[in-house]
Amino acid sequence: MTKSKVTGPAAAKSASNVLKNTSTGAKSKSAAASTLSQTKAPNKTTSPAVATKASSVMRDGRTSAESKSAAASALAQAASKKKGK
Repeated sequence: MTKSKVTGPAAAKSASNVLKNTSTGAKSKSAAASTLSQTKAPNKTTSPAVATKASSVMRDGRTSAESKSAAASALAQAASKKKGK
């Protein structure tokens, strides 16, 4: 079963701007790259390593709104941690 979430246009634009910005940190760029790779790709999910980086970006108070938008999109598309019975 494929997931139904894909990166929307606003999040894709934010992710693109994050990747273009030379002062953006590596964690933000990693989350942004994951976000962009999932544009129009409902079968892709965010890896656990990138999800951890995106979570760190979301918690960091120094992070820009565009970086947080890209990180939030990456987290929304992460594989669920719920385990079946």
